[in-house]
Amino acid sequence: MTVCEDMFSRVLETPPASQVEARAHFLQKLSYETDPSDVYADIQNKKNDFTFVDVRSPEIYKKAHAQGALNIPHTDMTEDQMSVFPKDEIFVVYCWGPGCNGATKAAFKLSELGFAVKEMIGGIEYWEKEGYPTDKN
Repeated sequence: MTVCEDMFSRVLETPPASQVEARAHFLQKLSYETDPSDVYADIQNKKNDFTFVDVRSPEIYKKAHAQGALNIPHTDMTEDQMSVFPKDEIFVVYCWGPGCNGATKAAFKLSELGFAVKEMIGGIEYWEKEGYPTDKN
């Protein structure tokens, strides 16, 4: 190993953003995302002023889903399908886990339809890893 390699930082090769820029970035990120812990805490504390939605297929939803979550597959999120909800409804959507973009697709569709939405990062995979209750059929 040369002295230059020893002095090189892969982490700091790109310097961190300023505190002002970092705060704005992370605040923006939090406006789009939530996690299983926060969702579960709000449900437990009856602070869930949102509709919790599993966006996977009905067949997979029936196998196991987060307790209290509705099933609206992201492929079914049309203006007609979603017209049963008031426009001020806030949605929290999830799918399988980090390897699935179904929740991202759902969030895009819902926002396009004029709804406020957050994606629950980690999906059902991390919901279950945290030990939160599921309904299984």
